[in-house]
Amino acid sequence: MGFEYLTNTPVEQAKKDYLWTLVEHGFSAKTETVRVQDAYRRITSKAVYAHINAPHYAASAMDGVTLLAKDTFGATETTPITLTKEKYTVVDTGDPIPDGCDAVIMVEDLVKNEDESITIHSAAAPWQHIRQIGEDICAGEMILPSFMEISPAAIGAMIAGGVLEVEVLAKPVVGIIPTGDEIIPPCANPKPGDILEFNSSIFSAMLQDWGADPKTYPIVPDQFDKIKETLSRAAAECDMVLLNAGSSAGRGDYSVAAVRDVGEVLYHGIAIKPGKPAILGYKGSVPILGVPGYPVSGIIVIEEFLRPLIDRWYNRESEIRSRTRARLTRQVVSGLKYQEYVRVRMGYVGNQLMASPLPRGSGVVSSFMKADGMVAVPQGTEGYTSGEEIRVSLLTPKKKLKSTLVVIGSHDPLLDELADLIHRDNHNMYLSSAHVGSMGGIMAVRRGEAHAAGIHLLDTETGRYNVSYIKKYFPYGGVYLVRCVGRQQGLMLQKGNPLQIRSFSDISKDGVRYVNRQKGSGTRILMDYLCQKNGINPDSVYGYEREEMTHNSVAVQIAGGSADAGMGIYSAAKLYDLDFIPVCEEEYDLLIPEVAWSTGMVRQLIRTLKSREFKERINALGGYTLDRPGEIIDVF
Repeated sequence: MGFEYLTNTPVEQAKKDYLWTLVEHGFSAKTETVRVQDAYRRITSKAVYAHINAPHYAASAMDGVTLLAKDTFGATETTPITLTKEKYTVVDTGDPIPDGCDAVIMVEDLVKNEDESITIHSAAAPWQHIRQIGEDICAGEMILPSFMEISPAAIGAMIAGGVLEVEVLAKPVVGIIPTGDEIIPPCANPKPGDILEFNSSIFSAMLQDWGADPKTYPIVPDQFDKIKETLSRAAAECDMVLLNAGSSAGRGDYSVAAVRDVGEVLYHGIAIKPGKPAILGYKGSVPILGVPGYPVSGIIVIEEFLRPLIDRWYNRESEIRSRTRARLTRQVVSGLKYQEYVRVRMGYVGNQLMASPLPRGSGVVSSFMKADGMVAVPQGTEGYTSGEEIRVSLLTPKKKLKSTLVVIGSHDPLLDELADLIHRDNHNMYLSSAHVGSMGGIMAVRRGEAHAAGIHLLDTETGRYNVSYIKKYFPYGGVYLVRCVGRQQGLMLQKGNPLQIRSFSDISKDGVRYVNRQKGSGTRILMDYLCQKNGINPDSVYGYEREEMTHNSVAVQIAGGSADAGMGIYSAAKLYDLDFIPVCEEEYDLLIPEVAWSTGMVRQLIRTLKSREFKERINALGGYTLDRPGEIIDVF
């Protein structure tokens, strides 16, 4: 196929035009009749009316006796009345009231005599303790209006009113068509080049959450005729269709041509990032949404364009996420051409809500899982500066954010272990970490953006870690340096060390591909120091400018074969079964501002650092030493 230029239609215009076009072509909900017992959370398609009264007979509301009220008139504590057994009938709650009776006296308000007569010390009022016919619901009365969600109580009310079946809006069936020659069903051991097909699982869960029924078709190879055939079938069988992958402008993408052959294309290309190549198509009244293959792109596209259609189907207001203001901890740069969505991790530091941007790649689905909020950078805006107050759509409730310990700084897997242990010990408490390097952590604490920062900064003149940096950046104190762990840093190498790398100086040898850490990280500072110490010009290291944000991501590149060596910690090398040449043991400590020191979250952090469970987890990771974790290091 030839290259096709995409349009760049603004998001709101595309949404409005798409919905209008579909409605013009007859897009509307279908209905079905279901048993009332199966109708929980379904949406009524029309008003529901009672068929019978509830109760449909006069019923006793108490255990006791029923009688004619006037037979009790005049009864008092001093002038009781005694009635023979012919004058009353024993009833339990719910029993019908016999003809000729118009009151119920509770069993505890009467005295039974040996001759089966009863003595009453208080007169009964007519119709006391009797549930009248239609007291709850009258026949012909409306129980539920149209387009209302059916609650448990509504199920009971309908059954009480004699309604045994109810007409509801049918759940829209949404077909999901995964495409691609490289896509394979989920498995434990994919081969190089195989891409696990998990988008349909993500989309299915989202659709179920919105009230739709997903229908996933088998994976379709990148062949125009097969894509078209499956698309045509899905459009006939489903109420809406998602065509996943193959929506870009590349010459091998058949999606837009298939949609045009089967139906119509309204727009191909939306001013949204990620998600620009989206296709807004339709066949008659059936929407056909072409969704990019990258998971984050796909999630955003169906949130923006499919969810409003499901809301329209159910005649409900589109859910508007709670929004709030937060302070950005790092700069966000955006292009002018698109409306861009940036995921952020969040937490309160003092009374200020902080937002730390997560990785923005279209394929980084884990960033969606970790995100507490979403920042929309409008089309025509270059982005936001660090420290700027921005509007955030919340994905996590504020209550949880107020119980979240914010850790910004150097990466270490032990932060994940701490997060798990803290939450296990106190299920109302959480730990959120953002990996920006040791210097980034120091700056975050200095700006009041974090409760704690992981740091491991070597002073090359003294050989000590962290202390001189604390004195430099916090000359007047106001922070605590807390002992955490010692850890082995060294060169991680491919299993078996095929290039025979024996020492740090070998990283500059011909044929060695290095993978580095980002500027400002303690590992990068150590690497630069070792280069200087060994007389290595960084320009001679192939891959020196290639940066990763975590120890694990460095290890993954080496294990995956795209790099031969990289500086990192032993626990990451062990996790990925890499060879390891120790270089030094460094101190990884936590920097905590004084204003956060007495908070419950930091107190929990210190308790966890000192716990037996933390020691066990750290020893299992490997490559760490523990020397009084949780104690304050004397700095000033």
